[in-house]
Amino acid sequence: MLTFDSISTPLPYFIMQDKTEKYWQNRRTIRKYSDREVSDSLLDDIIEKASHAPTTGNMQLYSVIVTRDADKLKQLAPAHFNQPAATGAPVLLTFCADFNRFCRWCDISDADHGYDNFQSFMTAVIDTVIFTQQFVTIAEREGLGCCYLGTTTYNAPSIAETLGLPSRVVPVCTISVGWPADEGAVSDRLPLSAIVHRETYHNADDNEIAGYYAYKESLPESAKFVTENNKKTLAQVFTDVRYTRENNETFSRIYYDFIANSGYPFPTEK
Repeated sequence: MLTFDSISTPLPYFIMQDKTEKYWQNRRTIRKYSDREVSDSLLDDIIEKASHAPTTGNMQLYSVIVTRDADKLKQLAPAHFNQPAATGAPVLLTFCADFNRFCRWCDISDADHGYDNFQSFMTAVIDTVIFTQQFVTIAEREGLGCCYLGTTTYNAPSIAETLGLPSRVVPVCTISVGWPADEGAVSDRLPLSAIVHRETYHNADDNEIAGYYAYKESLPESAKFVTENNKKTLAQVFTDVRYTRENNETFSRIYYDFIANSGYPFPTEK
């Protein structure tokens, strides 16, 4: 069983401060990394442990591409909008929904598969996301820093080309990994009352909704976002600047077409 005391590699400072602190409430996304090497043996060990996460039918419908080569990292950077967490990381891990391997096993085993559809794609996506988060949890407990890059689904075609992904292998998540160069920051979270529903869904009224987001809106960095972007509310920063309808629709079409062309055509008949 992995415990703080059993970890031989140095822990990030924010954990070392007090091993009795609740780790989960104090976890941080790390976007700046030191020059210290992340060994293949350590990565393989974490990936092997993560592979024991739950998976549909024990099919393990995922693959992960480990990228450390400087030229490859440079090729991937534009797909991730050259964000510092991508360009400054020693390793990028691209987690992919992968029915290619399983379908090929069916082909050579005289089994007529039917996994070229949206349901199969979503099954592989769920497997992939569980596997990815299991990796992040274990990596952070080993002292590594990680950052989810939210750009993988935006530019899946170029990522797939760079990584040589075959049909039925679709990029879902990318994680930058390295030894932390700083402590990062703890992200705010909604109160439990906003996300937990007892027995049936509680559709909150306007006052309750406003209360859920009041703390987020009160943060100095939130006020700064509003001012810098010349907006009236924090919500407008999300809708008008960070995640606009135009971008959402553009990247939806790119990802939709890529998924369909990768062997998972979406249903078209009602």
